[in-house]
Amino acid sequence: MASSPEPALRWRGLLYRALNPRWAAEPLSGEGARRHGGRFNRPGRPALYTSTHILTALREAGQVGEPLQPTTLVSYSADLWPIFDATDPVAQSSRGLTAEALAADDWRLTMMRDGVAPTQTLAETLIGEGYAGLLTPSYARGARPDATNLVLWRWGGGQTRLTLNDHDHRLG
Repeated sequence: MASSPEPALRWRGLLYRALNPRWAAEPLSGEGARRHGGRFNRPGRPALYTSTHILTALREAGQVGEPLQPTTLVSYSADLWPIFDATDPVAQSSRGLTAEALAADDWRLTMMRDGVAPTQTLAETLIGEGYAGLLTPSYARGARPDATNLVLWRWGGGQTRLTLNDHDHRLG
């Protein structure tokens, strides 16, 4: 990993994801985010948007303001490094970020207008520095102030391991 001003976080534990059933057979693909882009990935960049708490994952699934649609809820066992901690005000300021800039709800409009949102540019910088992902507050409607998500750009190989918890092979 390239030298950076802030220490990297190591994440170990469970992560959750409420995904569209169309991706249930590929819960580790990142394909939906690759096709459409997200707050922390440009279109063309695979990403897994996971939550550190099961209820946060459910809130994230309904974040566009619609009632909850059919959803497949999965969990992963994770051992991930290096992770940028965007919940830390010191780490934010080391990058010239603010909590308000990270939470800006116009990122989709900015992406459509400019081709890339500032949070996507941040992600590309972090990826270039070798980060596997970013810990961020949840911006889903109704999320608790301490709710967090972990966005992954790399989730296999090296010091990053993410394993789907599906011991009974329910997803096929």
